[in-house]
Amino acid sequence: MTKKQKKNLIRIIIAAVLMIILHFLPISGVLRMICYMVPYLVVGYDILIKAFKGVINRQPFDECLLMAVATIGAMAIAIYEDGDYTEGIAVMLFYQIGEWFQSYAVGRSRRNISELMDIRPDYANVLKDGQIERADPDEVEIGSIIVVQPGEKIPIDGIVVKGSSTLDTGALTGESLPREVGVNDEVISGCINQSGVLELRTTRDFGESTVSKILELVENASSRKSKSEAFISRFARIYTPAVVYSALALAILPPLCRVLFLHAEPMFGSWLYRALTFLVISCPCALVISIPLSFFAGIGGAGRQGVLIKGSNYLELLSQVKYLVFDKTGTLTKGVFEVTGIYPANEPRRDGMENLSNEQRDLLQMAAMCECASSHPIAKSLQKAYGKEIDRRWVDRIEEIGGHGVSAYVNGIHFYVGNDKLMRKEGIIVNSPLVRKGEKGAQSEGASNEAGTIVHVAEDGEYRGYILISDRIRETSAEAIQSLRKLGIKKTLMLTGDEEKVAENVAKQLGLDDYAARLLPADKVERVEKELEKKGKGEMLAFVGDGINDAPVLSRADIGIAMGALGSDAAIEAADVVLMDDDPMGIVRAVRIAVKCMRIVYENIWFAIGIKAICLILGALGIANMWLAIFADVGVMVLAVLNAMRALKAG
Repeated sequence: MTKKQKKNLIRIIIAAVLMIILHFLPISGVLRMICYMVPYLVVGYDILIKAFKGVINRQPFDECLLMAVATIGAMAIAIYEDGDYTEGIAVMLFYQIGEWFQSYAVGRSRRNISELMDIRPDYANVLKDGQIERADPDEVEIGSIIVVQPGEKIPIDGIVVKGSSTLDTGALTGESLPREVGVNDEVISGCINQSGVLELRTTRDFGESTVSKILELVENASSRKSKSEAFISRFARIYTPAVVYSALALAILPPLCRVLFLHAEPMFGSWLYRALTFLVISCPCALVISIPLSFFAGIGGAGRQGVLIKGSNYLELLSQVKYLVFDKTGTLTKGVFEVTGIYPANEPRRDGMENLSNEQRDLLQMAAMCECASSHPIAKSLQKAYGKEIDRRWVDRIEEIGGHGVSAYVNGIHFYVGNDKLMRKEGIIVNSPLVRKGEKGAQSEGASNEAGTIVHVAEDGEYRGYILISDRIRETSAEAIQSLRKLGIKKTLMLTGDEEKVAENVAKQLGLDDYAARLLPADKVERVEKELEKKGKGEMLAFVGDGINDAPVLSRADIGIAMGALGSDAAIEAADVVLMDDDPMGIVRAVRIAVKCMRIVYENIWFAIGIKAICLILGALGIANMWLAIFADVGVMVLAVLNAMRALKAG
């Protein structure tokens, strides 16, 4: 509880105690009025000041003016009639109780965000000439060696050059299990070193590191308003002056009508009381406070679970998602490729990677050398399977052919390494005696039946054979797809650049509704656009990718979700939602959080408007008194705020 909250709580308690004591004191007249003004001013002086400043600044129409007019009017009636002062004080007292609840709720939400902000490092231990110097992370240059002791936060993204340890990634991903790291492993800022001493070579400036990107994303989340919040803001701007003028009309017009048309007593006091009651009931606090608070709490609660949502508008869109389009590699699969078979064109088929023949070794060596300049996962898997350091002096004129493969010269001999499309483009006939059960004459179509990615190798225009590379499906992918269907997702679609058979195999195992294979990045955008045309009104399409090469599709979808994208600039820039781990169940958490948060928002909207509408009618008819008005205002606000707080536990 903050100092301000404590101060306000003390004021509320003092005013309540004074009001109770005064109720039992046998005083009347001016003394009674003066005594009752003490608790009124104790609890309401700040509201009166704010209302006065609003009038001076020509921005009078807010809840402070409503409370000030209503309570001053109630106190004036009590003075005139030497009647009940408790109603006016009670209105201000309960309004302040509601404000205190709202302040406490926002504080809880902010503490949630603050826990996430705790990942910001305070310093970096820079190693210079064998000595450790403590420096501001902003001042550490790329390529510097920093030392991270046990218990310290990793201040900047880097690569481990010495030591091994376990990292607590909970503040970033929400995961409880630590992550083990050693030499050559990449580590990201914001994680906490748990055991051993680590020496890291920094790979980014602090301003571009993961922790800075995440904090910038969270800090800016509140600036992106949802349609519901925008509606409430517009509603309040129109609604507040409308009810002020309505209350004024209620106080003046009926008495005039009684005099002019009925020739009866005007009963100004009675109608003024109704107008004041009408004002108290009409205060839009419940809506103005609880709706933004619901989104704020939802975004904060999501952040604690490793789901970064860039704004309440994206939270609202996420709750309306009915179509989910997935990238395959690195999203539904691990993106960890392994060579599982090597098949030279002039040898019978031999499965497995044990006891390789000379032809198999040569084929793997040529492919690895041609791919030595590429950072693509398939190229990495070829280099890893080869297992030897590649002498780049033997490799010349390397050319990457987008969506097809590479062309390179090894020791003066021209090689093509890539997919079927590359072979067809270069007019190379893919004939291999091995593709299925040692059958001769099988063409590239046969090779496509393998459950993996086919990498063909051709030497000087002659086909040399192919290498089979397989990816692994994530353990939770199938469970995530099933859970998403239960959340109301109508269609799941997978897009991949892999061969047809690979895509079919993955889609079948995961139970996806549809898939499309052999797609270039531009083809993925085109397919997403076709799906966007099919969806119904009010339905949203989300694309889920690993954020490395999916930026165009992430931007084109109604909502882009980057999964396992910590450290990926492309993901954080292009995506609307960033999942901080690589677990597909994070997608389920994100959708579930959005659905629950929006349910709370709509509950508050309908509850607040419904109760107020009923009470306004009763107040105008003279059936509702000031105590019912207090419930319609403060009671509804407190209930709406408490309901909004449930969004903190969303997911």
